[in-house]
Amino acid sequence: MSRTLQNIVAVVLAGLWGLGVYVAHWRGQLHALDRAEAALTGYRLVLRGVRTPPDLVTIVEIDDAAVRQLGGAQLTRRDLARVVDAVARMKPKVIALDYLLVDKGPADGDDALARSLGAAPAVIAGAAVFSRSLQAISVQDEQGPLSRLPRAERFLLPLKVFADQAQVGIVNITTDQTGTPVAIPMLFRSNDGLAMSFPLRIAALATGAEPLIEPERLVLGGLSIPTDADHALPIAFYGPRRTIRTIGADALLSGEADPAAIRDRIVVIGMTVIGVGDIFPTPFESLPGAEVMATAITHLMAGDVVLRDGTVRTVDGLVCTLLPMMLVALLAWRRSVAGLLAAASLVVIWIGASTLAFSSGIWLSAALPIAATAPPAILFGAVQLLSGRRRSQYFAEKSQLLEEFQAPVIQQWLTANPKFLAEPVRQSAAIVFIDLSGFTGLSEALGPDRVRELLKEFHALVDEEVTACGGMITSFLGDGAMILFGLPEATSRDAAKAAECAARLCAGAARWLASQPQSLGSKLGFKVGAHYGIIVASRLGGVSHHHITATGDTVNVASRLMEVAAHHGAELAVSDELLRAAGPACALLDQGELTGPHDTPIRGRSGSLAIWLWRSPRPS
Repeated sequence: MSRTLQNIVAVVLAGLWGLGVYVAHWRGQLHALDRAEAALTGYRLVLRGVRTPPDLVTIVEIDDAAVRQLGGAQLTRRDLARVVDAVARMKPKVIALDYLLVDKGPADGDDALARSLGAAPAVIAGAAVFSRSLQAISVQDEQGPLSRLPRAERFLLPLKVFADQAQVGIVNITTDQTGTPVAIPMLFRSNDGLAMSFPLRIAALATGAEPLIEPERLVLGGLSIPTDADHALPIAFYGPRRTIRTIGADALLSGEADPAAIRDRIVVIGMTVIGVGDIFPTPFESLPGAEVMATAITHLMAGDVVLRDGTVRTVDGLVCTLLPMMLVALLAWRRSVAGLLAAASLVVIWIGASTLAFSSGIWLSAALPIAATAPPAILFGAVQLLSGRRRSQYFAEKSQLLEEFQAPVIQQWLTANPKFLAEPVRQSAAIVFIDLSGFTGLSEALGPDRVRELLKEFHALVDEEVTACGGMITSFLGDGAMILFGLPEATSRDAAKAAECAARLCAGAARWLASQPQSLGSKLGFKVGAHYGIIVASRLGGVSHHHITATGDTVNVASRLMEVAAHHGAELAVSDELLRAAGPACALLDQGELTGPHDTPIRGRSGSLAIWLWRSPRPS
């Protein structure tokens, strides 16, 4: 199969995978994605920032301070009646009591609360009881517009004495796996019939209009409000606690509350007494149940609902199908950095578009495209890595082979910049030469095989020490080597590195010679020369072969300094220029015996040069 056909198959399979993920999630078979979607939605809410809610709803909070002001250790229904009366006197549009009144209390308290609820338009809370902990169950084997409504075993309704004075709404909330509210079903059903949710009942009473429930929307008081496919209202919190105006019941009872904050507004009375009120986690912070309900009521009254209808879900399906196809296609595009950058750009564009859409009130799924895209993209990349493994190994072997003939750092520079040293460059550098003494005469007696073994050991020794000091061997000259510090670029420590390398070469060569048989080691010696100055670095060679080297007077002087070292019986002759360039941290100053400077003539060069002689430490 050709590479083009393989890529086409991979792109098609990626699209089928994405479509399958979307369909499976739509059918409710991928609940694991809900937690991821909740986390990403929370992140987008926080990124969107705190928003000022429409001034339509006020929360009256009955907390521990209010209970203490009412004069009891716990809230009684007569106390609750006092709070409702105080709200009613300020002429609210609707009083919403987020409190279950399902058990009988003292008769005088129940009667007082019933009278208070009858003094103004009011809605009180009921609850749906489910056979499982889930509060929204889609029944897949049923058909019709109500088939996706949450189906309860029964409704837990307020006592008749209260229900006769106020309307009733169901307060159940749909939460994700972390307990964060994500939606509120607008309708519930049981064998006894249908029931409106608490927020919808309040909004209908406030607008004086019966809601019209249609697929993926409801119409209320002239507003068309989008809902989920299961007739649930998505919740997008405005901000942290008290973002929706909140008044303490104690302030209300003491007359400190501003009547304008309640007049002609929906007032939600909720409990935050420790051990009584519900608390829900949200992306901003934990909110009491009353504020969750107030958020949903505000959405219904203002119509500022995050859109997540059939059209949005269709867009989700298209994204789940097309995004993995495009990513795989871009990754396959010439298998180049451009393809990777294009794929990364596409992901960034999608993240930005999704976040911008959410900020504009359109709830595109974040977790679904990730689940649809990540597996095929990762799998395609893994397959490409496996299929290219042999090719990579081939080039790695060739590269390793080349490193044996050229310094790795130079090879890296040539790869990054093929024109490196195409033109000669003048710069400062340190040059070190090392050469074995007596080897030429000895080689005649040893034979070629033994000579090769000795040179191999010697070259390995030089390579080890030079590499440790960060230098570059420009060439092995039979029984000697030329070493350069300053390429691929000059640094302020080149001279110091060269001095350290020279000392290490002397110590290493001495140990190596001592390890040889007496008949061999006694006939061999070594000499080292080191100099610092201006060189000309360039490529030399013909059409078929180039090599990188350094030329100039500095190179010649370094080579001649080996003769000076041998003439004076020293291991190393180093120029004054190198010592001065190496500075006080020079390794030659800390070990061995350094004498000089000696004003010394250099063969082939007019004038003399200040030279220092160095001998390795002698055993005491």
